[in-house]
Parts: sequence; C-alpha cells; structure tokens
Amino acid sequence: MGWKSHGFRFRSGRKLKKGIREKGVRIWKSLQTFEVGQYVHIDIEPAVHRGMPHPRFQGRTGRVIGRRGRAYLVEVRDGEKYKTIITRPEHLK
Repeated sequence: MGWKSHGFRFRSGRKLKKGIREKGVRIWKSLQTFEVGQYVHIDIEPAVHRGMPHPRFQGRTGRVIGRRGRAYLVEVRDGEKYKTIITRPEHLK
C-alpha cells in the first residue's frame, strides 16, 4: 500500500493548466524588469519550474520590496499577514 504524494503542485492541475495554443515559454517574460515599490501581479508560468511561487498565490497582487539574484522579493497580503515571496520574473506581470 503506497502513500500518495502531497507535493508542491498537489491539486493545482486546473490552476496551472495552459491552453492548447499557449504552450511553451515566452522569452520576453524572463527579460522583464521591475523597480522596488512597483506593484506586480503573480501569474504563474507553469512551463518554468524554477522560482515558481506556491500556487495559492496565483492571481494575487503584491509589491516588489527587493531583489535576490535574478529573482524578486514580493510582499503579498495573505489574510491579515504580509508574506514575502521569492519569485522569478517569468511569474510576474
């Protein structure tokens, strides 16, 4: 009797699904730049697994508070708390 995996993308198939004509990676998305203090939308790119935020933050809006290498630190409100998400520019608008 095997145990079922409850990994990072567990139960997120519909949320992270792409349409048939949207498959692949848009190169311009990785070349985007954002300034500190700018508001961004989190739009997860399912084809890029590196720097992907947790699927619970899909569709949220946050504020860029810094950089960490090629990734951005985004502050997002989750209920009454603010959480800091480390994500790459492919997952931001």
